[in-house]
Amino acid sequence: MISRRMIAAAAGIGTLAVSMAAGAGTAAAQAPATETALDRIRRTKKLRIGAIAGGAPYYHKDIASGQWRGFYIDLSKALAEELEVELEILETTWGNSVLDLQSNKLDIFFGLNPTPKRALVVDFSVPVFSNAFSMVTKKGFAPRNWAELNSPDVKIAVDVGSSHDQVVTRLCPKAQISRFKTTDEATIAVQTGRADVQCLVLILALTVLKKNPAIGQFLLPTPVFATTSNAGFRREADKTWRDYVNTWLEFNRGLGLIRSVIMSNMELVGISESDFPAGITL
Repeated sequence: MISRRMIAAAAGIGTLAVSMAAGAGTAAAQAPATETALDRIRRTKKLRIGAIAGGAPYYHKDIASGQWRGFYIDLSKALAEELEVELEILETTWGNSVLDLQSNKLDIFFGLNPTPKRALVVDFSVPVFSNAFSMVTKKGFAPRNWAELNSPDVKIAVDVGSSHDQVVTRLCPKAQISRFKTTDEATIAVQTGRADVQCLVLILALTVLKKNPAIGQFLLPTPVFATTSNAGFRREADKTWRDYVNTWLEFNRGLGLIRSVIMSNMELVGISESDFPAGITL
């Protein structure tokens, strides 16, 4: 005969089993949070990168087709091919890219200048290439060096919080520095006469003037100071993913891949190798 006690015991076992199953399910659901970036890439067979819609020649999104181009797109495709995974492109902004890495929306973001503040929260790869700090000057304004730019009479436009902002703040503390939300807004300030110069890294300065030569002139102030363009990663205790990318970058630099993808995409915006200042190497 089946007693009430036996039914209650069976019910208790059933409840425990359900509870254990739910706990196991919860644990399984939480497991991906402990995955390294490389483990996630291997599991999903997808490499997630960030891209900037208006970031040519680094990134460019065709409005009509939705297709992405740019030398960091080409470099990412080559990395995904090496990993034998699909490339997944997520649109972001320069300002949000670090946050997207931190929140695990991206596995890697190419095009970050390593600054001390950023280094507190994300990891960086070895340099992909070097990028000299340059100026787009209004017509008729022709300083020769950083010392001449460091004057109370000079108005310098920068995009706030960028490496451009940091170098101008450091080298030109006496100048009138106007900080704008985007590089485009800073360019407009020069175009409309509200600023004398805009600080940009070399590749961006050449691109701006190639698109609209009427804005002004190119200036490479002396002495030449440069930053590097690197890849950023979400900070992890396991550095295997970062170390892998570093090895991959160094290997492909030796094979000429990095220079090849940069120069082929510079040609997309009308810039050839002869447009680069003498003595400047990427």
